[in-house]
Amino acid sequence: MQNRFEQDIKAIQAIEAIPTILDAVAAITGLGFVCVARVTEDSWMTCAVLDRLNFGLKPGDPLDVTTTLCEKVRNTKTAIVINHVSEDPIYCDHHTPKMYGFQSYISIPIIRKDGAYFGTLCGLDPGPANLSSTAVVASMTMFAELISIQLSTESQLVQVNQDLLSERETAELREQFIAVLGHDVRNPLSAILTATQILLGMKEVPARASSLVHMIQGSAQRISGLVDDVVDFTKGKMGGGIGIELSQEEAISKSLEHVVYELSSKYSQRQIIATIDPQISLLCDAGRIGQLLSNLLKNALVHGNSIEPVYVQANLQHGLFSLSVTNGGNPIPPDTIKQLFKPFWRGALSKSKEGLGLGLFIVAEIARSHGGDIRVISCDKSTSFIFTMKTADFVDRRQAQTHSVGFAERRQSA
Repeated sequence: MQNRFEQDIKAIQAIEAIPTILDAVAAITGLGFVCVARVTEDSWMTCAVLDRLNFGLKPGDPLDVTTTLCEKVRNTKTAIVINHVSEDPIYCDHHTPKMYGFQSYISIPIIRKDGAYFGTLCGLDPGPANLSSTAVVASMTMFAELISIQLSTESQLVQVNQDLLSERETAELREQFIAVLGHDVRNPLSAILTATQILLGMKEVPARASSLVHMIQGSAQRISGLVDDVVDFTKGKMGGGIGIELSQEEAISKSLEHVVYELSSKYSQRQIIATIDPQISLLCDAGRIGQLLSNLLKNALVHGNSIEPVYVQANLQHGLFSLSVTNGGNPIPPDTIKQLFKPFWRGALSKSKEGLGLGLFIVAEIARSHGGDIRVISCDKSTSFIFTMKTADFVDRRQAQTHSVGFAERRQSA
């Protein structure tokens, strides 16, 4: 049983958003003690704690379950909300508030995806608090659901990682990996992002809680990006390549400018100088071309000289579309350039451990899917990644030139 509790505590501690959730609960409710507790039929144990009351409980500390209200929450699988113990007709004489000295209390059940009861998200304070408001109860319920979703996701990812160690090279595992990431991970991420949008739209949420919810939202978006990268990688390695949907884009420049704007906002301390021809018309997948630029630009911002600007250029001349990203910094050795577009590869001198090392691999796959080419030019002071693709106009020009040369040769021979 103790080993099982240790696994449950580790599972909760492994959820990166837990400290943020506890902070948000404290900010929304005003409670000085908030925790995630594992509750069974005969035991109660803390898994994560925010203690501003010096209550004394730490992760792994037990309580006699019969002295807690969480026992009732477990039995009924319904929440308990007390605004003011002294004025509450049910709990004013209850032994638990007297034993632990609280006046306000809330406990929301955490139910696993399979319907099994895990424990509670609970909090208390020696003073009264308005915990029964719709905003507070809805927020707490949503946080409990997010913890349940994350527990399920963590369990699935642990299982996938274990499988990956023993069978990584098999096609069957790659298919399973796509299914897990594409469905079981994206759905919980969608729920988290939806929940953050709902919370941010609530008028009763304090400013501090709003900033914490923004942090949760940002973390979920980063995880979503990693999932997308792995799914794209797996599809590429299975031989299907990265799928694209071609359409004639008359305003591809706007998509490229939007990518530059987003990354300029994220890396506000860096200077990005973009020269993008507004007249570019291109048969392409605009979303994938934007992804290609985003990956190249993030690579330049992370690995380039931080005090020099990054240059983005895009133009279409004589039927040849060119998109380049240039950053300052030390030259890349030729042997390293050969490795750049391989999956999971990072240079020995890489300054960043962000991501999975798939960004440039995906760039190369997008270029290939468009029938284009990606090359690297690195000299003493700068490095440029250049994507080029031929348009129908390029082919027409070559055919016209070939026809003209052939006609001239026939006239001379005549």
